[in-house]
Amino acid sequence: MKLLVTGGAGYIGSHVVRSAEQNGHECVVIDNLSTGVSSRISCPLVQLDLAAPTAVADLNALMKEHRFDAVIHLAARKQVGESVQIPETYYLDNLGGLANLLLAMKANDVKKLVFSSSAATYGMPDVDKVDEDYPGRPINPYGETKLIGEWMVKNAKVWGLRGVNLRYFNVAGCGPKELADTAALNLIPIAINALKAGKAPIVFGTDYPTPDGSCIRDYVHVQDLAEAHVAAVDYLERDDRPFDTFNVGTGEGASVIQVLDQLKISSGINFEYQISDRRAGDPPRLVAKVERIQEVLGFKAKHGLEEIVSSAWAAS
Repeated sequence: MKLLVTGGAGYIGSHVVRSAEQNGHECVVIDNLSTGVSSRISCPLVQLDLAAPTAVADLNALMKEHRFDAVIHLAARKQVGESVQIPETYYLDNLGGLANLLLAMKANDVKKLVFSSSAATYGMPDVDKVDEDYPGRPINPYGETKLIGEWMVKNAKVWGLRGVNLRYFNVAGCGPKELADTAALNLIPIAINALKAGKAPIVFGTDYPTPDGSCIRDYVHVQDLAEAHVAAVDYLERDDRPFDTFNVGTGEGASVIQVLDQLKISSGINFEYQISDRRAGDPPRLVAKVERIQEVLGFKAKHGLEEIVSSAWAAS
């Protein structure tokens, strides 16, 4: 299949493109290169801001040239804390960009879309593991944009769109070293960067209702996540598609302190961490229930926390 991958020069996007190509798909990438790196990919790259006033016209021209079979939409702002500070920008970029993409897809009869969603749509679930039917109650603007994005994908069924939402849990690790996460927007790369600079990694809050007081998350290897996208593209080819939304995680949780303890082992550095105040918009625990994606897409994460942290350290 010929795939348009938005945000394909980013950390996650480049892994998705590499996995798609290895599975026989042809890719074209759109990226505004705000955090993306052009050298990560070898397929055609179009530098384009999806939220720009000219985006629909530019997308129309690109889609007429390439006649894509499907789109994987990854391009978005993704920092929870930043979204609390500049919510209007998150709505403009994440929802405006998606709206422009859907307008162009509709005009060019491109009817298959894999949407990059997030576990942030759940908010603060009061369950040990959250499944896809749990009501969406996001507690920050980033999560709100992802939930509304899912609604936009669902409502596009009226013109024939086949959409699937992948709710990412905490993505980390690295496949090929040249695809390493250079943006340092999440715990593991932030902690690694601190160590490399001779500073103490920061734990934001140790007073959460968890065993060690720090937040618990489901960490999924970026290589596993990439393979989930390929499985989702294949799923859109089916006539029988009982579900539109899938969690992508491992089903296992690790606390911030447990992650840092693993980083001590992987790095060989017996560092101390610094305790700071909670960040706005952080739920205490967020772990995926993963039976649906295993049973319907045949996807199961292969890598655990040790491999995630070690691969990130090795690529740093």
